[in-house]
Amino acid sequence: MTSTVDIEARIAELRSTIDSHNYRYYVLDDPSVPDSEYDRLLRELQTLEQENPEFISPESPTQRVGHEPVAGFGEIEHLVPMLSLDNAFEDEELEEFDRRARSRLEDDAPISYAAEPKLDGAAVSLLYRRGLLIQGATRGDGNRGEDITHNVRTIKAIPLRLRGDGHPEIIEIRGEIYMSRKGFEALNRRVEKEGGKPFVNPRNAAAGSLRQLDPRLTAERPLAFFAYGVGGVEGGTLPATQSGVLSQLREWGIPVSSHARVVDGVAGCHAYFGELGEARDGLPFEIDGVVFKVDRLDLQQRLGFVSRAPRWAIARKFPASEEMTILLGIEFQVGRTGALTPVARLDPVFVGGVTVSNATLHNMDELTRKDVRPGDTVIVRRAGDVIPEVVRVVPERRPEGARSVEMPATCPVCGSEVVRAEGEAAARCSGGLYCPAQRREAIRHFASRRAMDIEGLGTKLINQLVDEGDVETPADLYALTVERLASLDRMGEKSARNLVAALEKSKSTTLPRFMYALGIREVGEVTAKSLASHFRDLSLLAKADEDELQSVPDVGPIVAAHVAGFFRQSHNTDVVDALCRAGLTWPVPEASGKEPDGPLAGKTLVLTGTLQGMTRQEAKKRIEHAGGRVIGNVSKKTDYLVYGEKPGSKFEKAESLGVERLGEEGLLGILSS
Repeated sequence: MTSTVDIEARIAELRSTIDSHNYRYYVLDDPSVPDSEYDRLLRELQTLEQENPEFISPESPTQRVGHEPVAGFGEIEHLVPMLSLDNAFEDEELEEFDRRARSRLEDDAPISYAAEPKLDGAAVSLLYRRGLLIQGATRGDGNRGEDITHNVRTIKAIPLRLRGDGHPEIIEIRGEIYMSRKGFEALNRRVEKEGGKPFVNPRNAAAGSLRQLDPRLTAERPLAFFAYGVGGVEGGTLPATQSGVLSQLREWGIPVSSHARVVDGVAGCHAYFGELGEARDGLPFEIDGVVFKVDRLDLQQRLGFVSRAPRWAIARKFPASEEMTILLGIEFQVGRTGALTPVARLDPVFVGGVTVSNATLHNMDELTRKDVRPGDTVIVRRAGDVIPEVVRVVPERRPEGARSVEMPATCPVCGSEVVRAEGEAAARCSGGLYCPAQRREAIRHFASRRAMDIEGLGTKLINQLVDEGDVETPADLYALTVERLASLDRMGEKSARNLVAALEKSKSTTLPRFMYALGIREVGEVTAKSLASHFRDLSLLAKADEDELQSVPDVGPIVAAHVAGFFRQSHNTDVVDALCRAGLTWPVPEASGKEPDGPLAGKTLVLTGTLQGMTRQEAKKRIEHAGGRVIGNVSKKTDYLVYGEKPGSKFEKAESLGVERLGEEGLLGILSS
């Protein structure tokens, strides 16, 4: 009869042997036994533990199979933030990164960089205490991530206990969980066999596998792991270089890329990038670039961080993936602001790790420039998570009779007139108050603080009202009842009464506010005030032609075309009439003929940058009180540009046009006079 001591010893021996096989397989990439022998040892261990449950421990290889599903993912705060990396897409950007690093270090000598492949997977953080894995987390927002401890424990490449000794009391290991090409193909074959929908690429498959609430499902997925660095460390020390840290992790049983190495200077970076680019398609896993990190950790500390990324590391990305396919047709989509975007419908093609059937053509100018026609053979590009685009046509493959596409005269969603202002790339649907594609944005703008100021009508509630068919145009807001609002999700009777009261209050408004609330393109608060002061009556404004509109100060041909086009659409005037019938009223505005007085009488000003002594809105009120007008853009007719901190491009434009520039003190001096 086998004694308890013998059973415990055999269990310990099996665990040690299996851990050694895992180390050789996942870390050294040098398995010493076939899969059948590995499976035999694991089955023996499982049997012994089932018969002797008192000897089961959390770090046993048998505990990777996963436990019961969890209710949801909690949050874990990283010991040290998990920052993202800046990207370099061209050699010049990489060279500029190297130049900045040497400049900050005040040393012209070539920097040694730790180089490694940039895996296309899911970034995770693993926390070990006294050598035992105690938690795993996703990157999340960089400060907090989702608790995926139950799932990372199922991944055989991640040791439940670190090998050897000398581990810090606590160490936070960062790395990438990924799925090999071979594992991904096998997973998709199994999913399709079971009647499921296959994954589009290994990255999505890996990320989705990590977010399973049932860790047993994660355990079935062919996930792997490579470490790329360390976060927080307590109660111990590590080597003084990035490459040394990776070597130490490897000794402790953590997989690191066998392609990682140290290169000298930017020339070494270019050479490594070229070598890995050539080997890319033959690697067992997908990569989207190379990561270069200053190797010496003391230099990393000297270089420090910017708000979201370290100054000592950069990701050099590979060129965008491109494939050839057939363009089946071109359709026009209407965005939330009314812009019409041509979209290419493609014969599905696998590019950049994703099957692409639609691609953007950006705008009509771009479509014309590229001369894209239905039936063409086209080159499609997808770079990272960027929307796929049609890069160019293969003209020698164009079929006979292929016809060019023209911009539709009417909106494909609502039938309103499509207008395109001179000098603008985008053509737009003019049915802003009516078009279903623009409905949410139109209502959100109508209710905003500087428009009708309807307190309590936020984006979520607007979406709910639109989705349930209660509100199709802004006029429908005034038909809402307390009873109907109270029946909506997260809306009690008190909130419903408050909103109905806010709607009733908003009925008493001003013509400039009402004009601004209509959301006519290019009609901001200043232009709305000018139009209201000039016409003083909404019906007169609605009947005005473009020439009459251009007689209003600051209304040029573009704004005049937008205003006239808006009121030409019966859909829009129907909504305006409905709003008036709902009870919206305003006093007759003051006539624009009244001469302003004050130190800024007749002057036009533009505000830019951050003012210290007052907000931009306060400054605007004080300028108007002094007889001046505030507009949004600098032109030759601008009298003053008032600037604060970080003024931006308006400051440079004012300089080029010879417009006088005033600091905040200069403005206050004029106002006080």
